[in-house]
Amino acid sequence: DFILLGFSDKPYLEKTLFWVILIFYCLTITGNLVIILISLKDPKLHSPMYYFLSNLSLLDLCFTSSCVPQMLVHFWGPEKTISYTGCAIQLYVFLWLGATECILLVIMAVDRCVAVCHPLQYTTLMHPKICLQLAIFAWGTGLIQSLIQSPATLQLPFCSHQRVDDIVCEVPALIQVSSADTVSNEIQMSIASIILLVVPLIIILSSYIAIAKAVLRIKLTSGKKKAFGTCTSHLLVVSLFYGTVTAVYLQPKSRYAHEQGKFLTLFYTVVTPTLNPLIYTLRNKEVKGSLIRL
Repeated sequence: DFILLGFSDKPYLEKTLFWVILIFYCLTITGNLVIILISLKDPKLHSPMYYFLSNLSLLDLCFTSSCVPQMLVHFWGPEKTISYTGCAIQLYVFLWLGATECILLVIMAVDRCVAVCHPLQYTTLMHPKICLQLAIFAWGTGLIQSLIQSPATLQLPFCSHQRVDDIVCEVPALIQVSSADTVSNEIQMSIASIILLVVPLIIILSSYIAIAKAVLRIKLTSGKKKAFGTCTSHLLVVSLFYGTVTAVYLQPKSRYAHEQGKFLTLFYTVVTPTLNPLIYTLRNKEVKGSLIRL
């Protein structure tokens, strides 16, 4: 078994975090289920944007459920252990869904770019069949990434080093406790981080630069406001997710054990999935209208 240390040196903090995480988890389940439901039920939301949004909501539901229940158990009582099998399953699922979200956010940015920059060709370019293929590509790429990196991490010898200084089974934390030379694993993690974090972030920023240029050419103030409103919500989601994940996976190995890393992990596993439906709902008239009709 592995022992996930988490915040075991601060019992008072663990009890506070238990209630905070429980509230956020309930909000995550409710908010994301509502978005999936209205995307399926309301014909007005049968568009590529809401198709990808419902995929993101499903992803967030699975992502939080892969780690939050275990966090709650560890924060509530003295039990901090997780079996090797449990840790392996969590690592596979965690990497799969995390990598999928990286790709899905890129697809959503490109979708908004096409909608704003090429409105007349939008229905042709973002045909339902193409949207389905893009969704499969996102989920498939995440799965491939997990099937490559997870076995490489789990094959490391851990010997008597069972104390993992983290709140979940993550690659950086497991690399740190291994008794073997982990240079190749660190290189693999860096390459994966560049492919799944840096490159997608460049594509997303490029898409929004193109959107900004197109919006500035719109003469109607109402048109500008609507375009900026729709895109700002997505950009906010991107900033929250990429900002925290990049800080954890691109920081040096020697600094990973610090408390900052644990709080950042807590943020993108618990807080971000809760904020996603709130950001899209509160900043989107179509979603609010659909909620009222429902």
